[in-house]
Amino acid sequence: MSKSLLFLPDISGFTNFVQTTEVEHSQHVISELLEVLIGANTQDLQLAEIEGDALFFYKEEEIPSLEKLLAQIETMFTAFHSHLKLLEKNRVCPCNACSSAPNLQLKIVAHSGELQFINVQDNRKPFGAQVIEVHRLMKNSVPSDNYVLLSQDLADDIELFLPYKSKLYEFQKGQNVYDSKLVKYLYATVDNNQLKIKPFAQAKKVNFERSPSLYFKEQFPISAKELLEYITNYKYRHEWVEGVEKFEYNEKEVTRLGTEHICVIDGKHLNFITVTKKGKPGQLVYGELTTSPPPVDALYQFFIISPMTKDTCTLEIEVYWTAKSLFKKLMLILVVQHILKKNIKRSLELLLRFITE
Repeated sequence: MSKSLLFLPDISGFTNFVQTTEVEHSQHVISELLEVLIGANTQDLQLAEIEGDALFFYKEEEIPSLEKLLAQIETMFTAFHSHLKLLEKNRVCPCNACSSAPNLQLKIVAHSGELQFINVQDNRKPFGAQVIEVHRLMKNSVPSDNYVLLSQDLADDIELFLPYKSKLYEFQKGQNVYDSKLVKYLYATVDNNQLKIKPFAQAKKVNFERSPSLYFKEQFPISAKELLEYITNYKYRHEWVEGVEKFEYNEKEVTRLGTEHICVIDGKHLNFITVTKKGKPGQLVYGELTTSPPPVDALYQFFIISPMTKDTCTLEIEVYWTAKSLFKKLMLILVVQHILKKNIKRSLELLLRFITE
């Protein structure tokens, strides 16, 4: 039987992150990162398990070459830290989970050996001593939370010898004792500055040199952060927005700049994208842009939340629109403005009722 590859990417800092941050947002962040790692699989690795903060991949009876394996590892580190950079730069939510997510790190542990398998509810899963050993290697003496560790067995199989040094990797020897057995390995700390972080569309702040077309203000008996959560978490929208058949959005991600969602009204799909604009110090600003509903060419709606006390805040809603043709401008003044004003007032009433009840 030929040897197989066992490959475990693991998110460093997961336990502290989950225990000290908002549960729902931390779940979303971890879920996104795990999906990013799965999407960065370039070597046709088989996913055996999702283990909370880690993924267990294997490649049956095949071990990639040294070059391919190190490239796979670099691809995952790059994808992981690129996504963290996106979360940092396009963040809207001020909660601990969203603000501390960029501090998460990644470690990848890989091993080789002969695999056995068991079937559990028609699922074929790796089994045996090598599976136990690669999981034990997750607990090691590497003085870093952002590294790659290859067992000595795997290093021998791919002919990784010391000294091995590249722009990203500088491998060193390490060893630990597990159940009275000395297990040797090679490890390299990964310097994120050496990764080629993927570019992403960073949403720009919108600036207006005019007063809003519509303006509303209301006081809420809730903290500013909590109110922002009820507004930006689309699962609550049906509680305070009337006339929408359904909201379509990615339930696995936290709302951030560039996030899109769809409102389905009378069978029509209205597309919205998250934007922002500059607010005063201490204010939380969340905005949405749509170019869907006629007769506007673009409609911006901003929710500006200002803390008053620990448990109270004010919400200001500003609406801006643009219309290029004279006909569209007349329609806005004669029809649309009245409808929007009525709908937003009703939404404020329902939001206040939802929060207080």
